[in-house]
Amino acid sequence: MSLDQYFTLGRSGLRVSRLSLGTMTFGEDWGWGAAAETARAMFDRYLDAGGNFIDTADMYTEGTSESMLGQFIEESGTRDRVVLATKFSYNAQQGNPNAGGNGRKNIMRAVEGSLRRLRTDYIDLYLLHTWDRITPAEEVVRTFDDLVRAGKIRYAGLSDVPAWYAARAQTYAEAHTLTPLINMQLEYSLAERNIEHEYVSLAQNLGLGITAWSPLAMGLLSGKYKPSEQGGEGDGRLAKVTAAPGFERFTERNWKIVAALEQVAKESGHSMAAVALNWVATQPGIASVIIGATKLEQLDANLAALSFELPTELRARLDAASAPDKPFPYYMFADIQQTRLHGGVAVGDKPEGYAPRVFVPSVPARNIRATR
Repeated sequence: MSLDQYFTLGRSGLRVSRLSLGTMTFGEDWGWGAAAETARAMFDRYLDAGGNFIDTADMYTEGTSESMLGQFIEESGTRDRVVLATKFSYNAQQGNPNAGGNGRKNIMRAVEGSLRRLRTDYIDLYLLHTWDRITPAEEVVRTFDDLVRAGKIRYAGLSDVPAWYAARAQTYAEAHTLTPLINMQLEYSLAERNIEHEYVSLAQNLGLGITAWSPLAMGLLSGKYKPSEQGGEGDGRLAKVTAAPGFERFTERNWKIVAALEQVAKESGHSMAAVALNWVATQPGIASVIIGATKLEQLDANLAALSFELPTELRARLDAASAPDKPFPYYMFADIQQTRLHGGVAVGDKPEGYAPRVFVPSVPARNIRATR
């Protein structure tokens, strides 16, 4: 599969590449990003490869990422070609609670700032970045709908929210004939598979395409890190952020995954990063995978992730090595429970062709090819 094969995002007509260019590294404000010249080279390389889906946020490198993208898109004359996604939620002014969060006041403030930095009059996909634990889903959905009607955004979605919140937002939009959400952006990798419990089936049934962030577990699955007495060693972003709560990746479980990935990569003849990205991109419910880099050669290696099909046996080994625990109530849905529920008789839903398909959210996005 090549990068210039486009698929619809969620239950929409928006066509996107299976690999999305992540621009969290555009700018050096965080100490591990890419300077403007390198960022521009990666932007050009991604578009030249056929990619069209670019992801940023108003807080990435303190706004520099959006500003760089705005300049690159304007100079290259590619605004109509690219699908531009950006996000809001994080506070822009210390001491001002309404300059952050997901309330209507901040959304309206944030969208104007993003439009200005991106040098555009509309955003293709506007995402709530992180749940603030306060704002009702109804307020967010109403505001999204107003922004669509005003022509400032084309589509909307959610990132890093509880599954119940996403379900509430989407069903509210449907019940009140408001702009439906088409995307959830969530962390997903061989090292982080918890979205499989709830989010994947939610997305498939409610028409939300999932874009996966950190598919290499912050670089852990790239091969640059090795176990050490201190937990892990290597030169990269993960070494700088792993001490932060929730970002610990140097665990015994993860080193087992890394070992299995290294062996599979060797047997398949591809890099560890390419295999890890390929695994994520071909999982059920995943519409696109966000890839990021600080060097052009890293981006080139990542772009090769769709150029091969992972053999079933090797894929099964990765599945087994990374299988997440099943907490309550998910272990209750195992085959042994289903046997008791159905009296030992094999029971399915409806046979293929029983009813016409109005939409296909339950089919992985990779099976829905859009007309180019």
